[in-house]
Amino acid sequence: MTEVSSSTPSAQAVVAEGSAKMNLIGLPEAKLVAFFESIGEKKFRAIQVMKWIHQYGADNFDDMSNVSKDLRAKLKNIAEIRPPEVVQQFDSTDGTRKFLIRVAGGNVIETVFIPDGDRGTLCVSSQVGCSLDCSFCATGKQGFNRDLTAAEIIGQVWIAAKSFGQLQANGPRRVTNVVMMGMGEPLLNFDNVVDSMNLMMHDNAYGISKRRVTLSTSGVVPQLDRLSQFTDACLAISLHAPNDELRNELVPINRKYPIAMLLDSAKRYIEAMPDTHRKITIEYTLIDQVNDRPHHAHQLAELLREVPVKINLIPFNPFNLSNYKRVSNNALRKFQDILMEAGYITTVRTTRGDDIDAACGQLAGQVNDITRRSERYRAQFDEVQAVKIVGQ
Repeated sequence: MTEVSSSTPSAQAVVAEGSAKMNLIGLPEAKLVAFFESIGEKKFRAIQVMKWIHQYGADNFDDMSNVSKDLRAKLKNIAEIRPPEVVQQFDSTDGTRKFLIRVAGGNVIETVFIPDGDRGTLCVSSQVGCSLDCSFCATGKQGFNRDLTAAEIIGQVWIAAKSFGQLQANGPRRVTNVVMMGMGEPLLNFDNVVDSMNLMMHDNAYGISKRRVTLSTSGVVPQLDRLSQFTDACLAISLHAPNDELRNELVPINRKYPIAMLLDSAKRYIEAMPDTHRKITIEYTLIDQVNDRPHHAHQLAELLREVPVKINLIPFNPFNLSNYKRVSNNALRKFQDILMEAGYITTVRTTRGDDIDAACGQLAGQVNDITRRSERYRAQFDEVQAVKIVGQ
């Protein structure tokens, strides 16, 4: 797979224009090589520095003992290693860890680590807020500010790995899986997300298997059609409804890219993969009395008949500004049984970290909303609550 080929400015140009120093933490191999060549250095320096940053957690050029003193001095003048800032860390009783991370502009994003035996999954954000407006998601209610840079995306992995001692000599490998399922729609920040995923999977960075890095999309079909040219990460589709009428309500982007178009694009992505046993993960959030009825399960089974999928059912996690309710256990099990009887591998996502608001759909952060969507939702929610109080 090839990497995104957007240009990397030369170090001399950066300094000459009075711009900020080049932040090397977000550069994948091709861009790091281009950077070193632009300052008259050999290609192998890129791999040396990449290992120091992503395998040893270096954020200071002086720590790079196998890099010459002259080059270290040069790098200090024109470059930096600057991860985003951890504002606060929350640890759940079940072992889940949530990081509040401040990024440029004063916004705060959320990143969640979920342990599961010898596996640890990191849920990574791609945007400050989300430009989509899925009705069951706390992030969407916060509105949108901007895309995250590649440095801010891979910086979340760097922070989590370092917090567990993973970036020390012989440190435990705690972050084994990464899912682009945090705040934001990854395919609307295409180049930065692809650069970051390539770093996650690079042998000289985090070395995470392509089967353990997953991009989750609500269905930005034009970008999904491009994706296989740049990565072979796993794919998850945030579906949540078995028909267009209901999905239009829950996932508004469906009005532009309806289910049939989305599934066709997803199949093309899988067919372009070098291995032939890939399955698309279908994510389906179950909401009480909304999309959790037996007829919905039967519709879903029929809808996916010709698509190589496995299904992950996600109980809705309540949050402020939402009037939806969590699915009952009976409805959840009945829904799962119908899908399994139809021949689908169907798992239920265990709710983790809900005591620290880190469960699926609960990530909100602190977004300087440029859309004013958060204001509208707060006003609507307050109005509904006032009506409820009057009616009591």
